[in-house]
Amino acid sequence: MSSFTSTFKIVLFGDSQTGKTTLAHRYLTNLFKESISMTLGVDFLLKAIKLEGEMVKLQIWDFAGEERFRFLFPSYIRGANGAIFMYDITNYGSLAHVDNWFEVVEKEIKSKLPLIFVGGKTDLIHLKEVSTKKAMEIAKSKGADGFIECS
Repeated sequence: MSSFTSTFKIVLFGDSQTGKTTLAHRYLTNLFKESISMTLGVDFLLKAIKLEGEMVKLQIWDFAGEERFRFLFPSYIRGANGAIFMYDITNYGSLAHVDNWFEVVEKEIKSKLPLIFVGGKTDLIHLKEVSTKKAMEIAKSKGADGFIECS
């Protein structure tokens, strides 16, 4: 069993059907899965990584985006070391709801939380509803430390 020097908790959040679980699964396994079951509540994933020569335990908390599970978000986001907000480039509403999500983040996390904005589903570029420029503007307004679009 590995000895970890640190544990990092990353929360992955955004509306339902934006690709959060697919992104987490791809990162953990390096495999793309065509169909992934909808997350119910929260899914907890672990990965051991080597960071600057040290073994680190990375916890990824993948939150269900459906409204009926949002009551769980405040209690599980506490103690996070970083956050990934994910939206679907083919669904403008998934980006438009950013304020609803950030209201909870700002209430529960009092210090600056490293944040990355991720626009998912770039393989469906022909259905794109969210301009990269607009998404980057919103990411900047929320103090994001990074922005990327991916498939």
